[in-house]
Amino acid sequence: MGKRKAFEIAFVGLKPGIHEFTYEVNDEFFGEIDNRDFANCNATVKLQLDKKNSFFLLKFEIGGKADVVCDKCGNTLTKDLWDEFNMLVKMVDNPEEMNDQEDDPDVFYISRTESHLQLNDWIFEFVTLSIPNQKKCSEEEFGGEKCNLEVLKKLKEMEVKYSGQNADNIWKDLDQFKENKN
Repeated sequence: MGKRKAFEIAFVGLKPGIHEFTYEVNDEFFGEIDNRDFANCNATVKLQLDKKNSFFLLKFEIGGKADVVCDKCGNTLTKDLWDEFNMLVKMVDNPEEMNDQEDDPDVFYISRTESHLQLNDWIFEFVTLSIPNQKKCSEEEFGGEKCNLEVLKKLKEMEVKYSGQNADNIWKDLDQFKENKN
């Protein structure tokens, strides 16, 4: 995830209170990640960091667009990204041990000797989580010029072909268990 320095905050010099940062991420940021479900990502990450004496409250706001593949027809769709995530970062003497024991994914521990907060992994995770789980054409677009009509036609054929067949056969093999119940 190239350019690590661009996505870190040197918090030692920051005064207690709220600080705001904005990061622009695109495909270059995600370049080293092979198994991602999106492309042509252009996202804005707004971070509000509330610095306290021994911890930080982080609020990430994700916005932007990314191309995904429709779950139904297989064509490329551009989807809006939007979500908010909160993190609590605590400064402790034994961060590895504390992170291993922590059950809450929204709490993270760093060493009291740290001077920089690395954001790369969180930005990657939060942008990825901002992509809708269901990736399909909208009602207006479904079956329209953006849809892959060949795939939709084949799915319809398969549905018709197997719907009657499966209704009878799905329970057939279970009948033998009913008969052998004794």
